[in-house]
Amino acid sequence: MNERTDEVLAEGFTDLVVVCTNDRDADCACCGGVGGEEVAAAVREWLRDRDAFWTRVYVTESSCIGLCSADGAALAVQPRNEWYSGVTADEVPALLASVFGADATDLGASA
Repeated sequence: MNERTDEVLAEGFTDLVVVCTNDRDADCACCGGVGGEEVAAAVREWLRDRDAFWTRVYVTESSCIGLCSADGAALAVQPRNEWYSGVTADEVPALLASVFGADATDLGASA
């Protein structure tokens, strides 16, 4: 195991966007079945368009984060401790603009 906190922080990391892409064979909704992959792709595209992807903001796909919805995927922004459910790819630009600012200049955890 390698603890790399200092290295990540030295590179300027401030935020992590976690998108649930979990897919399972079940009767209840899961993010993989309601556009999780598309939401993750839309997050990356929005950040790339603002030169913020893999700079100060990291994006990761995850298994279930417990906010299942038939309306869209679950998404969390850390360490801001902001959680969303029912997110569609079309809603990503407005959501990220509200979190990071229209040009992704409001990076860093808010108090």
